Amino acid sequence: MGMVGGGIGAFIGAVHRMAAVLDGQIELVCGAFSSNPEKSKASGAELYLPEDRVYGSFEEMIQKEKELPEGERMDFVSIVTPNHLHVPPAKMALENGFSVICDKPLAYNLKEAKELKEIVDKSGLTFALTHNYTGYPMVKEGRDMIKSGKLGKIRKVVVEYPQGWLSTLQENSDNKQASWRVDPKKAGISSAMGDIGTHAENLAEFMTGLKISELCADLTAFGEGRQLDTDGNILLRFDNGARGVLHASQISAGEENNLKIFVYGEKGGLEWHQMEPNSLIVRMLDLPMQVYRTGADRAYLGKSAMAHTRIPAGHPEGYLEAFANIYRNFAMTLRARMEGKEPDPQYLDFPTVDDGIRGMAFIENAVASSKSDEKWYKFTI
Repeated sequence: MGMVGGGIGAFIGAVHRMAAVLDGQIELVCGAFSSNPEKSKASGAELYLPEDRVYGSFEEMIQKEKELPEGERMDFVSIVTPNHLHVPPAKMALENGFSVICDKPLAYNLKEAKELKEIVDKSGLTFALTHNYTGYPMVKEGRDMIKSGKLGKIRKVVVEYPQGWLSTLQENSDNKQASWRVDPKKAGISSAMGDIGTHAENLAEFMTGLKISELCADLTAFGEGRQLDTDGNILLRFDNGARGVLHASQISAGEENNLKIFVYGEKGGLEWHQMEPNSLIVRMLDLPMQVYRTGADRAYLGKSAMAHTRIPAGHPEGYLEAFANIYRNFAMTLRARMEGKEPDPQYLDFPTVDDGIRGMAFIENAVASSKSDEKWYKFTI
């Protein structure tokens, strides 16, 4: 793996590196860790990389790695930069024969995202997007329950992602994570919806298998001087007729990363909380509430949940393991394709460029709806 971004002081870069190496399938061999060459070199030294495999720019990294013999050069690129710097390295990597795994959202805007999809499709290479919450075993168990019809036709979906970390003007301090997320030049047209609302949208569509068809959004930029939304409330309509509510906020004071989802069908419902990820609550009509628990020894769980669980019940798996499931699946898929084999369908279970397109469309439709006088805004891509 070669990495773009994720240098000294970057939160998400460290998360990607930990997730990538968890299953022993991936090795970090090179990187362009900062747009500042000196900082990139310093970051590479901290990671014990050879000096000649630490680059001052992603352009230099891709070009020089391409010149190395097969078996020595990197096999793929991991992109962990702010939103506005996702597409340029992804585009160059794909055009030079390297597969890509990229942090979300996919791009700076929908136009960029569509252009990137064309490049991915033309290249025939493997592309993954780290909507990491889809990696949780109990999220996959819930998805499979819904797909099998256990809950009946889905009628209602409620998904929430409240955080409180931007309740104060963190961007005015030395908080790099806050400063770029509220900057339209780097984050795009949205902060809350772009950063965490897309996770909620992706989780709702991933678990239910439904697509948002219309929405009615109310977005607000709480915080003096802020231009981008830090809070949003959205009514949803899905393509099967189901109704939904999506709430994402960075100013819900006291909240941590409290992503949760409730799905209700004709026969029953389920509930999952990211802050208690090893449990899936299932409620069926005329039956007591059940709590499904993750664990590699849980014979009652489905094939997908079991395939994405590493340890026995009672040993909690969390955020890093879910993130690692995406990296592992990507790696196993890439390995199979490099060997000229068909990937195991279980390892194809990771978000793709198409999920990224829907995420970018969600952001733009939500912002447009919030500005519109129309109650319902047709979801378009």
